Amino acid sequence: MTTPALDIVAIGNAIVDVLSPCDDGFIVREGMTKGSMQLMFSPAEADALYAKMGPGTEASGGSAANTVAGMAALGSKCGFIGQVAKDQLGQVFAHDIRAAGVHFDTPARDGEPSTARCLIFVTPDGQRTMNTFLGASQFLPAHALDHDLIAQAAILYLEGYLWDPEEPRAAMRAAIDIARGAGRKVAFTVSDVFCIGRHGGDFRALIADGLIDILFANENELLALAEVDDFDGAVAKIAAQVPTLVVTRSEKGAIALAGGARAQVSAEPIDKVVDTTGAGDLFAAGFLHGQAQGWGLEKSLRLGAICAAEIISHVGARPMVDLKALAAAKLG
Repeated sequence: MTTPALDIVAIGNAIVDVLSPCDDGFIVREGMTKGSMQLMFSPAEADALYAKMGPGTEASGGSAANTVAGMAALGSKCGFIGQVAKDQLGQVFAHDIRAAGVHFDTPARDGEPSTARCLIFVTPDGQRTMNTFLGASQFLPAHALDHDLIAQAAILYLEGYLWDPEEPRAAMRAAIDIARGAGRKVAFTVSDVFCIGRHGGDFRALIADGLIDILFANENELLALAEVDDFDGAVAKIAAQVPTLVVTRSEKGAIALAGGARAQVSAEPIDKVVDTTGAGDLFAAGFLHGQAQGWGLEKSLRLGAICAAEIISHVGARPMVDLKALAAAKLG
């Protein structure tokens, strides 16, 4: 096994977010589940909902893309693989992720559908309700994978959101084989309870087959994955199957378990929650960066909490301060 050239390469949805404030009544009237993510399956459906949005803010997003952008801001060497179309939003996404310091060279796709977009409605309490049109991102083929890039990264990071369409699901399975063949670690975020509802069997099989080294879930996702109602029971069940388990618990902080050790941190204090979009993504960025530096569980968790607190203090899922300087100031 050669020394890795990159700390991480992620495979995920290449999405441009459109964020807009709204009241709780709008969420109810549109039949959305507050705080969740739902898919839109046609451009017409996406256009109709977009027409109902108030003034919006565009920002490149995508769960795994947000994570590697955060890691790059902290100083990690990162790559990203994801499918965009040859359109304006595709150019926006490619520019933004490269400007963040992330290696990205997946060829853009000709024709329809357009680059993925996520319409995000942010209520006054900071909760985000996401409506995603996956567009071109759901057509990432296995032949678009950069085998050398994956083999040269210490960690391959995958997002559950991309497990839905057949082509990228096959691509991610192929990427796991490449990473495993190169002696690298595989990290996986289950992304959302709805992903577990649709693909829980696949996720459990990946875990049972020993293909996941680092697993990320929030409290509700963990309960759904473990198929139990008790948090401690869910932790015990899943932690026995993965080398490292990381569970975020919103205002209750986060825990991590690895090699018989368990660490826990409180949520980082914040004056006001503005927008929770990307909180889990940036938590993962902080934790994985810490692990890439050889830190222990507690310090890695603490950095995750610091990054998550920064993200929820403003609109959008990409950092608005110097994360490296913030981490240094907070961690010493």
